[in-house]
Amino acid sequence: MTARDHEDGVTPQLDFADPASLERAGFRLHHFEVLNWGTFHARVWKLHPGGDNLLLTGDIGSGKSTLVDAITTLLVPAQKISYNKAAGADAHERSLRTYVLGHYKSERGDTGSTARAVALRDQNTYAVILGVFYNEGYDQTVTLAQVFWLKDARGQPERFYVVADSALAIADQFAGFGTDINQLRKRLRASKGVTLHDSFPPYGADFRRRFGIGNEQAMELFHQTVSMKSVGNLTDFVREHMLEAFPVEERIAALIAHFDDLHRAHEAVLKAKQQIEQLLPLTADCARHASLQQHDEQLRGCREALRPWFAALKSELLENRLEQLVLELEKTAARLQRLQQLRSEQGLRRDDIRQAISANGGNRLAQIDAEIARHQTLKDERARRAALYEQLTQALGLPGAADDEGFRANLRAIDSGQAQCVAQRDECQNSLTEAGVKVHELGASHGELTVELESLRQRRSNIPGQMLKLRDLLCGALDLDAGELPFVGELIQVRDDAGEWEGAAERLLHNFGLALLVPEVLYATVAAWVDRSHLGARLVYFRVRAVSVPEARPLHPDSLVRKLSIKPDSAFYPWIASELARRFDYACCDSLQQFQREKLAITRNGQIKAGGERHEKDDRHRLDDRARYVLGWTNQAKIAALEKQARDLALRISAHGARISALKLERQSHQDRLGQWQQLAVFQHFGELDWKPLLLAIEQLLREKEALEAASDLLQELQGQLEALTQAQAKTDEDISRHTTEHAKLSERQDQARRQLADCAQLLDATPVDARELYFPLLRELQAEALGEHKLTVESCDNREKDMRGFLQARIDADSKKIAGLRDRIISAMSDYVTAWPLDTREVDVSINAAAEFGKMLAALQADDLPRFAQRFKELLNENTIREIAGFQSQLKRERETIRERIDIINRSLHDIDYNPNRYIALEAEPNLDADLRDFQADLRACTEGALTGSSDEEYSEAKFLQVKTIIERFRGRSGNAEVDKRWTRKVTDVRNWFVFSASERWREDDREHEHYTDAGGKSGGQKEKLAYTVLAASLAYQFGLEWGVVRSRSFRFVVIDEAFGRGSDESARYGLELFKRMNLQLLIVTPLQKIHIIEPYVAGLGFVHSEEGRQSMLRCLSIEQYQAERQARSA
Repeated sequence: MTARDHEDGVTPQLDFADPASLERAGFRLHHFEVLNWGTFHARVWKLHPGGDNLLLTGDIGSGKSTLVDAITTLLVPAQKISYNKAAGADAHERSLRTYVLGHYKSERGDTGSTARAVALRDQNTYAVILGVFYNEGYDQTVTLAQVFWLKDARGQPERFYVVADSALAIADQFAGFGTDINQLRKRLRASKGVTLHDSFPPYGADFRRRFGIGNEQAMELFHQTVSMKSVGNLTDFVREHMLEAFPVEERIAALIAHFDDLHRAHEAVLKAKQQIEQLLPLTADCARHASLQQHDEQLRGCREALRPWFAALKSELLENRLEQLVLELEKTAARLQRLQQLRSEQGLRRDDIRQAISANGGNRLAQIDAEIARHQTLKDERARRAALYEQLTQALGLPGAADDEGFRANLRAIDSGQAQCVAQRDECQNSLTEAGVKVHELGASHGELTVELESLRQRRSNIPGQMLKLRDLLCGALDLDAGELPFVGELIQVRDDAGEWEGAAERLLHNFGLALLVPEVLYATVAAWVDRSHLGARLVYFRVRAVSVPEARPLHPDSLVRKLSIKPDSAFYPWIASELARRFDYACCDSLQQFQREKLAITRNGQIKAGGERHEKDDRHRLDDRARYVLGWTNQAKIAALEKQARDLALRISAHGARISALKLERQSHQDRLGQWQQLAVFQHFGELDWKPLLLAIEQLLREKEALEAASDLLQELQGQLEALTQAQAKTDEDISRHTTEHAKLSERQDQARRQLADCAQLLDATPVDARELYFPLLRELQAEALGEHKLTVESCDNREKDMRGFLQARIDADSKKIAGLRDRIISAMSDYVTAWPLDTREVDVSINAAAEFGKMLAALQADDLPRFAQRFKELLNENTIREIAGFQSQLKRERETIRERIDIINRSLHDIDYNPNRYIALEAEPNLDADLRDFQADLRACTEGALTGSSDEEYSEAKFLQVKTIIERFRGRSGNAEVDKRWTRKVTDVRNWFVFSASERWREDDREHEHYTDAGGKSGGQKEKLAYTVLAASLAYQFGLEWGVVRSRSFRFVVIDEAFGRGSDESARYGLELFKRMNLQLLIVTPLQKIHIIEPYVAGLGFVHSEEGRQSMLRCLSIEQYQAERQARSA
């Protein structure tokens, strides 16, 4: 019965029949040969089990495992083989190449530094392994062979594979062909019943078909038995050796392919939605922009129509005003006519009175009045000038001019007084200029300090800002970091315990500290940039070569270098240390006597001695002026020093400002005094000030007038009438003047109103009728909002027009800002859209004029593209991807049931094996509670739940897509997690991993459980081995498809166990041997002789392997009877 029979549900009948009748059922190893394999050299070596159990034994390192590896190579694919696995050899120690060449030791080369392998053969030999399997029941022979040779002395061996339906031998069929392997090929191909293969897969399929082996896993189990020790983990053993892996790669590839189509459809839906999301606000903004643009055009039209509209309003007001002015002019003209008539009558009356006064002495009185008036005017002018003169003399500290002599004394003092004022004013101006220059200089210094402080607070370096800007310019041009080009001063500072020498160190190292350090790798680019650039400053830089620094030179005990620290983490540390020692090994001298003795020396006060002759002390700056310090990788001290300087400068600037204010006041005082001297110089004659004689003359004239008036009463009466008439006449003249002016003003207003009316009419005539019809009503609607409750007059029209123009302009400006902002937003949105979707917008411009095109695109997306894409996405989701996932899920479920069925089949085999008296073993398969598996199965269910109902809900479709995407992305392998996802895929899609397996030991009588084994780790050594043999036997029964109780069987019955019985307990070894005997399996047992007392009853012969000095192995075969006879002879 085959493994396929198990799958088809056929129940094997484990009939442990009489071993004698079933002794050689199935295919068994009849004999095995090797030529030039490992240390089996130069001849054919043979094992002759003859279908029976055989013990292969020998000392450690004799070559037992070499023969086992040959048998394994004959039956197991190369990629599955781990050579000498049972012997515990390293994976690199043995290989197919080492076996073909016959490596047997390693020795050192001539140099003695490395070991090389020593081989028995060179690349010109070939190797053969051959096994003959015989089935007595069917009298059928199958020979398997492999031939190896080397094409390339350094490469891996070439080989071909042979399957024959007859017994072959190396000496007969694989020798005597010369040196050309092709000749051997031709010979074998020409042999009847011989098939050659160039690779293992067809070769393996060929011999498995002959042996009745249904799958490759059976031979993997065969290989595992070679090194089998115990079931370390029962679940892993069942998964790997008792269950087949189901192929899922094609289904997963199909899932990924379907998902790729679905993903493209989903991307199309997302794209359409994203485009709509971008276009909706864009088109809304375009509509808003068009509305604002229309409103803006209306406002601009209103603004242009504002003058004619106000002209129309003003015309109505002017017409009303002209009607009123006509009435007022008529009234004013009538009044003027009456007043002029009265004035004429008053003139006639005045002439009559004057004639009567003249007749009575009135002419002299008139002359007196005229003289009094003339003297009074002259007297008032001289008195005013005298008062001004007195004021000036008091201000200038001069005596008043009471007479001509005092006046002339003051006149002579004017020139000297002016000269003195000019000198004092000029002196003040000079002082003011000097103070201003000083304030400017101090301000500039304060500004430079402020800038430097700002720069210092933003960095830790003490290097001046100008040098740092130069470095920033250099680094920016060459795309470098400032830390790659440090200044020397940034990497050196004076030690804390040498603070008293800080000023001297700064003075000596100042220029060195301002030098830039350029690594060798940057030297060429930096030098080129410096050469082609105008720096505007002095730059010194050092080329720091990437070479080893010479051994440090000894320093003077009092060397300044010892008082310095170099930044420890700097890559330039060795170079700086070397330069400091070479250039600045100056002795720090506490006394002048020491200073005079030393060749290189420096004092605390900054005096420097170089070369024994040259001395220098540069006191242009204070030694403790921290503003000039450049050393150190922290600048807090420098910041504090500069802040103090800045405060001192601010105080000095304030003091000079106060002095400038005082000087300005003093200069203005001298200027004002000079003006007073200049005013005094205007008076050149004393007579211009002498008003007292005029006062005497006026008094004399008044006395004469009084005497004349007292002499005539009639004259006095006439003069009274004349005075009254003069007053009345003045009143009439005043009225006439007033009414004349009023009439003129009314006439002017009438003319002005007529001109204004004509101008308004001309402006209205020039305004198109359609503009008036369109904008005048709009302006009337805006009038109340713009002007409020103001009553409109002719005079206020212009102002109200300005107000309303301002109102309209404000509205226009506001709308313009909105339009501009909206336009920018639209253009930006259009640009973003075109950038995001270049293929869909190849013929669309990014301009406000393209708003209609974007509107059309939105309409097309909403009406056509999105519904079509969404429908395609739903069809692919439901009809392809989810159905495929449902099919995949169904396949996994079927595989799960298949595993359960196979476990049932194996359990039926185990039921017939007595694990302990009256007890048997049953495998139990329980669901694996691993989180990955549980989540994967839940995700699969989630993908298919409700999926086949064809729901059209958009949120449902999106949720399903994301569920599918999560699984498919892991199947495909996410970026950065490809290996993790690959392992996860293998884990969750291999249904064997869905189970954990345990063993239950039960009573045959009632199937009650006696003991439960979750894995063999908790059992004793013997119990582990016993469980291993039992599970292995059931596995072999299943994988080899063992047919029980028949003599004629086509099943494969050969098993190799390497040292397992030798390592186990006697009881477990005897149990295993008895079990395999009852199963009628042929065993090749590889173990030392220690267990011979246990193994001896179960083997028909022995193969002894021996190696002389570890170079060549030899094989001697004995029957069990021969061995027993020799042993008895030795003991006798």
